[in-house]
Amino acid sequence: QVQLVESGGGLVQPGGSLRVSCAASGSIVNINAMGWARQAPGKQRELVATITSGGSTNYADSVKGRFTISRDNAKNTVYLQMNSLKPEDTAVYYCNADILSSRYYYSKFYWGQGTQVTVSS
Repeated sequence: QVQLVESGGGLVQPGGSLRVSCAASGSIVNINAMGWARQAPGKQRELVATITSGGSTNYADSVKGRFTISRDNAKNTVYLQMNSLKPEDTAVYYCNADILSSRYYYSKFYWGQGTQVTVSS
């Protein structure tokens, strides 16, 4: 069974920085793209950033220039460095990954359980 576990969320003041991490574990054969999405109260979940296995990245316009996604393939971990945080960045942040496990012949898309990020003074 594959699991994604996020960590690093919390409360930060506007203009501050925070880094969240997400580690994948289980019977993993290969991890393709990984990413982060967020969901604020009363809003739909939105994709924030993605990174391919080769390191190519893509960002939502709302976070470009402020957020940086990276990954450590040896640790099966993806990170999201968030700088210049704004109150509107407040949300539950979910990591996701396209993973081929030993249990299936095809890759599947997995989600973590989410970590709360609150930007407030």
